[in-house]
Formats: sequence, structure tokens, C-alpha cells
Amino acid sequence: MKRFGEWIVRLRIPIILLSLVMLFPATVGIIKTRINYDILSYLPAELETMEGQDILLDEFGKGAYAIFVCEGMEGKDAAAMKAKVEQVPAVDTVLWYDSLFDLSMPPEMLPSEVYDVFYSENGEGTLMFIFFNTTTSADETLEAVDEIRAIAGEQCFLSGMSGIVEDTKQLIEKEMPWYVVIAAVLTAIVLSLTLDSFLVPMLILLNIGMSILYNLGSNVLRGEVSFLTMALVAVLQLGVTMDYSIFLYSSFKEHKEQCADPKDAMAEAIAATIVSITGSSLTTIAGFIALCFMSFTLGLDLGIVMAKGVVFGVVSCVTVLPAFLLTADKLIVKTSHPSLELNTESLSAFILRHYKLLAVLMVILWIPAYIGNSNYPVYYKLDTSLPAEMDSVKANEAMEQFDMSSISMILVSSDLSSKETRQMAHTIQNVEGVNFCLGLDSVVGPMIPSELIPDEAKELLESEHWKLMLVSSSYAIATDEVNEQCDRISSIIKSYDPNGMLIGETACTKDLIQVTDHDFQVVSAVSIGAIFVLILLVLKSISLPFLLVLVIELAIFINMGASFYLNQTLPFIASVCVGTIQLGATVDYAILMTTRYKTERIEGHNKEEAASIALSTSIHSIMTSALGFFAATAGVGFYSSADMVGSICMLLGRGALISMVIVILMLPSMYMVFDKLICKTTLGMGHCD
Repeated sequence: MKRFGEWIVRLRIPIILLSLVMLFPATVGIIKTRINYDILSYLPAELETMEGQDILLDEFGKGAYAIFVCEGMEGKDAAAMKAKVEQVPAVDTVLWYDSLFDLSMPPEMLPSEVYDVFYSENGEGTLMFIFFNTTTSADETLEAVDEIRAIAGEQCFLSGMSGIVEDTKQLIEKEMPWYVVIAAVLTAIVLSLTLDSFLVPMLILLNIGMSILYNLGSNVLRGEVSFLTMALVAVLQLGVTMDYSIFLYSSFKEHKEQCADPKDAMAEAIAATIVSITGSSLTTIAGFIALCFMSFTLGLDLGIVMAKGVVFGVVSCVTVLPAFLLTADKLIVKTSHPSLELNTESLSAFILRHYKLLAVLMVILWIPAYIGNSNYPVYYKLDTSLPAEMDSVKANEAMEQFDMSSISMILVSSDLSSKETRQMAHTIQNVEGVNFCLGLDSVVGPMIPSELIPDEAKELLESEHWKLMLVSSSYAIATDEVNEQCDRISSIIKSYDPNGMLIGETACTKDLIQVTDHDFQVVSAVSIGAIFVLILLVLKSISLPFLLVLVIELAIFINMGASFYLNQTLPFIASVCVGTIQLGATVDYAILMTTRYKTERIEGHNKEEAASIALSTSIHSIMTSALGFFAATAGVGFYSSADMVGSICMLLGRGALISMVIVILMLPSMYMVFDKLICKTTLGMGHCD
């Protein structure tokens, strides 16, 4: 490794120039990478609901759909509005009552089952169904949503998944640059306090910023990334890779005291830290790779991009950062200042003096932590993550006058007879909470001959192989009531047509709940297993992996359980990924202290001395790392109006602090209580007991 360090030192200027040149293709890659704002598109493709979406697009030429609510409009004005909406590019069809009957027929003369679909109970609001010929999150669909909203004015509201996607896009695009600014400023403050130079934090942030750009630019190879990944990647990559830069700079300072030439000091520093930095990064990478085992492929998206980001961070830390530090060495000296120092020996003595009490406290803490972690509330309704003033949220409120909280679609075989289809619709209509079940066969009957139904309506509701029906529910999306209702409706559909299916946002959200519940178990098991193995290999111990994972898992349970006691409802994705990321990113605190404890025990110190030295020498590094992680994430958590982003950042920031406190207070107690077991089950420590 010494040769590698010497090579980096010798080529520092070409490395800086190359790193700057590489920013150009990275920027081009960022521009060309599409951002996907549709969470539901990451559901497994083999699900029936996702297959149904493909059928809808292939057979009917319809991808996304939306509900358009008009308030206080007369029939002719609503018809004029409908005509304008139909002219919007990407709009395939607008279904209103004039799609089924002549507009000259007064609404009051419509069959009650049709009137209730298109008019509110007081008759002051009317409702239209808009079908797009592109998918929910396609650029054309989102542009159409904006154009429809511009046409609508204040009297009309557009509800549906595409509206939520467009609002999410606008919100994230507006806030995302501020995420980076807030994280960078707060991290710079923490680094300025904990390091001994005002310039070094700027160089560290510059280096990490460049590695973030490389990572984002390389996403062009994937074609697109999710908005959540795009919003979090800079913040998380800054938080989890900052330690590596601090390790390198600290090593550089130490070797400068031993070497006359800063170049030799840097070569030694690179050689001394590259193995530890690489080893430290493996646990973080393992946490992100665990997300790739989710069947909900948003985890794969986030996991790959963040694991890749850690790799870019490590490479940049041992190549570009040394070049920056050496080139600016004289300026670093000129901008030096006293760093914030803690009396670690007194704190260490206090903790070890009360280790029995702290060990008991650790056991007691598991009880409320476990209860809280098992019971914190989670939401799956996607517009819940948006501010109340967003258009899609207002539109959902406007739908309440129709007692309509969710819309689904039914696909059944075109071979199903009209009589069977009407019977099925009637049975579904009688399911508790169903407002209506509307299809062509439910409209056509003895009172209304098929000849009176426009061809446009027939093409909308029937294709060569399938019949399409609309189902409205008074139950809100993602509630237990609507999920049970979906099961009941699906059972009815299958009884008439085994290949029939219930599709749409409501059914997709139900699938989302089931898929992510399973994914949570898988991701937790994979991340704990992978990190257990890594700790075993690094520390060469059977017992220490159990103790270290136990300590960090307690911190995770406290962090997530706090949401229960604080009455915080979390977005579903936070419950899946936060614990895994916290484990991978903060277990290094425990590994750092334990490595020193093991070294001191092997060198002949008794358990009290080894624990004291390990604790006192590790506290500053652990606190610097945790506070840096907290600064990079918590500020964004406070600022973000997108709850899905804000909650994850807030939980990770809080989790870093909790892990810091638990490791500092509780881990030394584990050394003291289990010292004999550790010595017997750890390679090289057999003589210590």
C-alpha cells in the first residue's frame, strides 16, 4: 500500500486535473438520467395489478387515468370543459354522462345508477373520468396534467395518481437543490468545530461533492432513478462517506509529525488508512446491498445507487482528497485553529464506574424499544406525504362530496355474457362501501337499447378480449376496510371469470402493503446476516458480532420505537430502509471501539484498562462521525415538505445520535460483562483471560 500512496502523491496534479475533467461527462450523465416519480411503478411486474395495467394500455390504448371534479357548472359549461380537456395531448378519452347519453337528456332523467356516478348528491358537482394514452408517470402524462389544471381554473380539480406524481415532481425539483445546500452548510459547521482547520472542511466537502456528481452521472447507465433515490443520494453519500475523509486527514496529521516532508506523510497516511477505510465501507455497502433484495424494486434502485456512491466515495477519498490536501497544505496550516476537545478520560471513567448499572439499563431499554418498534404507525397513501396545499390533495378533498375516496377498475373477459356481467356488477354493488360498479352492460338494458350508446363509449369500455368496469369505494386508499373490500371484490370477479382482475391505485396500494411487509423481514435478515459475517471476519470472533449487532439493533429499535411514543406516522418506505441503513452506517462506531479494545487486551491490559483506553480514544471519532451524519440528514429532515424524504432524513439523523449514545454508554458494559466469553471466542485473545 505504501507504493500506492507514493503513486498518488507523485501524480497529484494529474489526478486533480482528471477529476475536474470527469465532472463534464458526469454532468451530461445527470442531465440525461430520467427521474421516475411514480412509486407504484416499482411493484413486481408479475403482480396481477401490474399485468392489468399492461392489458389496459395494450388492449384499450389507455395507461393512466384521473378523476376530474367540476363544481358549480351547468351542463353546457361542463360539456365545454370536457371538450377542452379532450384536446389536450396524451388525453385519450374523457368519460362523462354525455359519453353514454345525449346531452339534451336532463341529468335528473338518468338512471339512478348512472346519475350517482357523475353527479354529487346535491347536484352541484359533476365528475368526469379522464383516460390518458400514456402511463402514469410518462412525461407526456405529467405535461397533460399541468395543461388540464391550467384549463380547469379554480372550479375544477384533478385527482388521481398522475396528479400526485406531478405534485411530487414539482415539490422535489423545487426543494432538491436546498437539500444539498443545507446538508453541506451544516456539515461544514460540524467539521469546522471538530477539525483544526477552516480550509479542510471545504476540501472534504469539495471532494465528496465531486464523488456525488460522479455517482449521479453514472446513473445514466441505468436509464432512470427514482425521485426518492435522487433526493436522498447526495445527503446519504455525504453522511456515510465523510468518515473516510476524516480518517485520512487525521492520519495525515499524525504522520506529518513524524515525517519532514508532507509528501512522505501523505504516502504513509494513505497506506495506513486505505485498508481500514475499505473495511469500514464494507458494512455500509452491505446495508445498501441488502435493500436490493426487496421485491419492491425501489429498494434495488436506492441500494445500487447508494452502494455505488460509497465505492465512489472511497476511491475519491484515497486519490482526489490526498491530492487536494497536499496541494493546499500551506493554506491548511495558515487557516488552522484549535479544535473542539472533550475530556474523554473523565467521561470514560464515569461510564466504566457505572458499567453494571448501564448493563441493566440496556436490558430494561429493550422492553419499551421493542414495544415501540412493533407498534409505530405507518402510512401507504401516497398523497399523505405531500403538503395540504398541493393540487392533488385538494382534489381528493373535493371528491368527498361524491362519497368517493377511491376508484378501481375491473377487467373481465369479453366472452362473459351481458347477463353474467350485470349479475357480477350487481353483486359487487352490494359489497359494503361500494358506491357504484359501472360498465357497458350495467348501462345497456331493456330501458336503454345498445343502439343508443355512442360507439365512443363502447370502445372505451370494451375491447376485443376484455370488458372494462369502474368501481367506486367510500373507503380511503390503504385502509384495512378498503383492502378487505378489494379481497371481497376480487373473489366475486374470480367466481365469474377466473382470469378477471381488479386493478388501479387502490389494488396496487394493497399489493404495496403486502410486498413491503414481506420485504421488511427479508431486508432485516439479509442486512443483519451480512454485517454479522463481516464483523466476524474483521474481528475474528464468534461472540463479538452478536454483541455489536445487539447494541446497534437496540439503537435502531429505540429510534423507530420513538415514533410510536411521539405519535409520528411514518411513510412505509422509512420502516423498510431506515433500520438497514442505520445498521450499516453506524455499526462502524462499535467496530472502531471494539478493535481498539481487542488490541489493548491482546497487548496485556486487563479488561478495565482495555475498555477505558478503547472508550476514551474512540469517543471523539464516534462523536465527529455521528454529528456529521446528523448534520447531513437532520437539516434536510426539518426543511423538506415531502414527508417521504423528510421522515427518512430525520430518522437517520436521530438514529445516528442514538447509535452514538448507545455505543458510548452501553458497549463498554458489554466488554466488562462478557470479557471472558469474548476472550475464549476471539482469535488471538485466548491468553487474555
